[in-house]
Amino acid sequence: MNKEIIKGKWNQLKGEAKVQWGELTDDELDQIDGDYDKMVGKLQEKYGYEKAEAEREADLFFEKHS
Repeated sequence: MNKEIIKGKWNQLKGEAKVQWGELTDDELDQIDGDYDKMVGKLQEKYGYEKAEAEREADLFFEKHS
């Protein structure tokens, strides 16, 4: 999915992200604001994922919702 499309659809996707990753707070989701790199970083921080695993999780999420 194009990163600009992600950013444009982020308000719609936040709810889905909250369902998938319940440990992410609303404030953190607002901070991510559709930014792929911020999403990967937050997944690493909150879930202890390695970078490659966090990228895979983010990729799957965005592909599913594109």
